[in-house]
Amino acid sequence: MELKTEEELAVMRRAGRVVAALLKVMEKEARPGVTTKRLDEIAEAFIRSRKAEPAFKGYYGYPASICASVNEEVVHGIPSNRALNDGDIVGVDVGVKLEGWFSDAARTFAIGKVDEESRRLIDVTREAMNRGIAEAVEGKRLSDISWAVQSYAEANGFSVVRQYVGHGIGRNLHEEPQVPNYGKPNQGPKLVTGMTLAIEPMLNAGAYEVETLKDGWTVVTKDGKRSGHFEQTIFVGNTKPEIVTE
Repeated sequence: MELKTEEELAVMRRAGRVVAALLKVMEKEARPGVTTKRLDEIAEAFIRSRKAEPAFKGYYGYPASICASVNEEVVHGIPSNRALNDGDIVGVDVGVKLEGWFSDAARTFAIGKVDEESRRLIDVTREAMNRGIAEAVEGKRLSDISWAVQSYAEANGFSVVRQYVGHGIGRNLHEEPQVPNYGKPNQGPKLVTGMTLAIEPMLNAGAYEVETLKDGWTVVTKDGKRSGHFEQTIFVGNTKPEIVTE
């Protein structure tokens, strides 16, 4: 676990601004009739126009610049010729590398008019993430983040995916420590200023079990119920965390 210097944090902030701006573009472009492949093309062009590189493209052989996970797809959905339909939800996960440093974030968007449960899934996933982020201050423990996410999610009737977790981030896209979205409070390493984390709850409308499709990437809920995904890159702060990808 590598603590970052002020100079290094400054570069991650710049990378984070690219991610935040791109997600605004994705929100505008993600609408009925648009394919997830088209979103990917727009994203790659945007990232390169900002003198950055897509963090995901080629990562362990991943073929695209974004992950676009529709409805029951949890994470790592590969962009394709599938068009988004009115009533779908889509989780868009993006990462960029800028001057050797990474930032990573995800949002789940409602496409057109979605049903009440999908709307609530999106809202609760976002709020669970925010509650986890609020715990990322010096002196707390890593699992305080996990417990904040799990307790809020389950109190609202949603389940927390166990197999995929948040992570440290910096010179590499994925660094130590892992940041689970479930667990008892007051466990794990103490948080200190200069730690950089990607906090990313994945909540399911049904059970938490997931499986990977034959493409080797796309993770789906086993029961076919919908899944929400939100993520921010944050810096652990002395009195409050800093969200880098906002």
